[in-house]
Amino acid sequence: MTDVGETSGLGRPEAWRGFGRLPDRTGTAGLAVTTADQDAHRQWSFEADGPVHSSPAVVGDTVYVGSDDGNLYAVDADTGEQRWQFDTADKVRSSPAVVDGTVYVGSDDGSLYAVDATEGSQQWAVETGGAVFSSPAVTHGTVYVGSRDETVYAVDAEDGTVAWTFETNSDVVSSPAVVDGVVYVGSRDRGLYALDAADGTERWRFETGSFVESSPAVVGDTAYVGTDHGSVCAVAVDDGTERWRFETSYCVTGSPAVTDDTVFVGSHDTRVYALDAATGRECWRFETPYEVWSSPAVAGDTVCVGSGSLLSEGACVYGLDATTGECRWQVETGGHAHSSVALVDGTAYLGCGDRHLRALALGETDAN
Repeated sequence: MTDVGETSGLGRPEAWRGFGRLPDRTGTAGLAVTTADQDAHRQWSFEADGPVHSSPAVVGDTVYVGSDDGNLYAVDADTGEQRWQFDTADKVRSSPAVVDGTVYVGSDDGSLYAVDATEGSQQWAVETGGAVFSSPAVTHGTVYVGSRDETVYAVDAEDGTVAWTFETNSDVVSSPAVVDGVVYVGSRDRGLYALDAADGTERWRFETGSFVESSPAVVGDTAYVGTDHGSVCAVAVDDGTERWRFETSYCVTGSPAVTDDTVFVGSHDTRVYALDAATGRECWRFETPYEVWSSPAVAGDTVCVGSGSLLSEGACVYGLDATTGECRWQVETGGHAHSSVALVDGTAYLGCGDRHLRALALGETDAN
């Protein structure tokens, strides 16, 4: 099976194979958007039967996304036409991961599903003891995912056999990041865990001081994660010690996007922050009208992020200059934006609370 942690074997290099793009969850694309200021515009929208909180995956010419209507959808990436839908028994807020012709996704019905990417037929399902809000990471033939039954699961990607489980002390809605044989995942027990990917043995646990619903991003020797107390924590991957901590004014449930030198993260305090990856020093902040639940995505010198409130119908997706934080463009989407942007081939794909999956044309792309 393809190791999606590597660049080889990905097919189109700009594929966005799951939440955060790859199992390291860094949210960075392989191509740079060259959109002129104010040039972003709606390309198409697809309407589901419920809000779209799931974040899309894009592979080849297909977009895969879940909906609160209980379905996983496959949609034509160019036209927005539905190709198939797969029914689960509850909301699909988990974001799909697509590897080797199979879509892996969780459901609030408590199951992790493997679905044929072409036909939408079920290959297998693993039942957990709670809702699977966490988004799967797939690498080296294993699917890693958390559940609200307080457990992290490692599952054989081919046949659904459970390889190991690891119990925390509260819900696991955080999505695992997997890098160099280690699984990094948060829990609402206030811990960030590092687990051996082969057998689930705990390597270390970092006490954050608050619920961890954010998903960690791992770059080099550091894992970055947000907390419900409003902190962004940088943690050494070798021993779990804190490198730095930055405080926002409210919850950070979205996940950081990380380049070699900058951490981009949104907060429920309505701001998007850029932080120095080495020190945690604030580089800039951008104020939106709404809470930022969405996790940023980065392509070259552009940061894309959604913002929207549960209490109003207003929502926007923004394109920000990665160096200055200046808003280059914004597009109103309608409905709160909990979904995170997938950036592929000059198009941003985003789910919205008004039941729509939207494609926004951003312009051409240049290789980095």
